Amino acid sequence: METKLKRSFCILVCVMVTLCSMPAMADAKKVNINTAPKEQLITLKYVGDAIADRIIEFRKNTPFTNIEDIMKVKGVGPKMFEVNKNQICVQDT
Repeated sequence: METKLKRSFCILVCVMVTLCSMPAMADAKKVNINTAPKEQLITLKYVGDAIADRIIEFRKNTPFTNIEDIMKVKGVGPKMFEVNKNQICVQDT
């Protein structure tokens, strides 16, 4: 019985460590909207092929200087920005 308790405790600790480290892992995987390929852009919520193409076309002429600039792309509004703002960046960190 004591072995099962120890095993359960170990599993609980592993789960807690994983959950606590998730925000740090999320920061490492931000999508740079100035350099990301289409395949990476479409991983963002509400971004499909058409909007990814528009983002790429937009940045060819005008690089994004801040993440809010993504709302200048046709089809990207406040709702899409709000959902993705923690997953995007404009420069590599």
